[in-house]
Amino acid sequence: MIRFILALALSTTAVTGLSSAETLAVKGNIWTGTDAGQIENGVVIIEDGEIIRVGGPDTRIPDDATVMDSSGLWVTPGIFAPFSRLGIVEVGAESTTNDTGGASELFAASLRASDGFNPSATSIDISRVEGITHAAIAPQAGHLIVGGLGFVADTSGTPGSIVDDATFLFVEIGETGAQRAGGSRSAGWAYLRGILAEGEKSRIGSYRVGPTNITSETDAETLANVIRGRIKLMLRANRASDLRQIIDLKGDYRNLDVVIVGAREGWLVAAELADADIPVIVDPFDNLPSSFESLGATSRNAERLISAGVQTAFAHLADDGHQARLTLQVAGNAVANGVSHSDALAAITSVPADIFELGDEGRIERGANGTIVIWDGDPLEISSSPQTIVINGNMQTLQSRQTRLRDRYLSLEPSDHPYSYKTSR
Repeated sequence: MIRFILALALSTTAVTGLSSAETLAVKGNIWTGTDAGQIENGVVIIEDGEIIRVGGPDTRIPDDATVMDSSGLWVTPGIFAPFSRLGIVEVGAESTTNDTGGASELFAASLRASDGFNPSATSIDISRVEGITHAAIAPQAGHLIVGGLGFVADTSGTPGSIVDDATFLFVEIGETGAQRAGGSRSAGWAYLRGILAEGEKSRIGSYRVGPTNITSETDAETLANVIRGRIKLMLRANRASDLRQIIDLKGDYRNLDVVIVGAREGWLVAAELADADIPVIVDPFDNLPSSFESLGATSRNAERLISAGVQTAFAHLADDGHQARLTLQVAGNAVANGVSHSDALAAITSVPADIFELGDEGRIERGANGTIVIWDGDPLEISSSPQTIVINGNMQTLQSRQTRLRDRYLSLEPSDHPYSYKTSR
């Protein structure tokens, strides 16, 4: 293993600064995320930021390609965190750095979390060096149950890293939604049905501004696009009865494109979710009844949902502002509780890409974006780390604020240590 890592380090040094216009050939054990499965001693060719060829050890490599020989190492698509608040909060307790949400009497559904996105936030680099290349970023509900529009971004840290600035409308249902709507689930559901009804009026051109409206004209236009299926409706809910309500809601609007996040009791309605073709984003580590809406929580939730045919993605939901990198760890926990290794990797690569309709991400196949991660071990092992990260054909730095602080202070001579206060004995 040491031999492989040293060879990779030399190769990485040779291609530092590689741009998407250059050709890169990567050799390794390639987990494709497709029906091709894992290709031992495979080769992937990236040209102009796009994967142009994937195959076995005999794959022809262009003469002008920069070759990275990572033989024996894992090569996977970039890891996709399907629910986070990366880049819209720096310090949660400091309001000037927290753009996750805000109360507004005039706007709710039309608020765009992407307006507050900072690609230079420290959490972006910290997540990327752990293999996270893409994230779905959601606002918090600020006015009643509606948070506004979430988006998808890559973690390159560049100004153009937002992939889609209005991917989904985020809404809180269940206990949190009930509290925000006035103290009961009935109030939350009445509000949600009311704003969708006004969105339907906007869709057919019958919306009129008036004192009895519960949404602004701008919000109604956004909701019209939700009803058309142009913008997804992401609902956070956990209790089985709430999940059944969501299934019924989708039945009321033919084109509604629903995604559920949370779903701690999802296994209780797994067959119904599969029949309704509703994907879920779960945290496989949410295995304890931490609230009355999750009394049915179990470590087998993810395995049972996948077995029932529910499109299931994994996210770390405990600290979504700063710890998206733990998406890999919760996927490993899922494997320990019955999910196959391949399904767990798919739940953090190809499945999120499919949920958010990013067909050129999440897989290593011809025509996909050149986004890959090379690992020094099994990606789902907690001791494994990325050795090389490429996003859209561009080599990424493996440095973050944390690594720079480590390197700065790890090898200081005692005489160079920062001043510390003296204590008397």
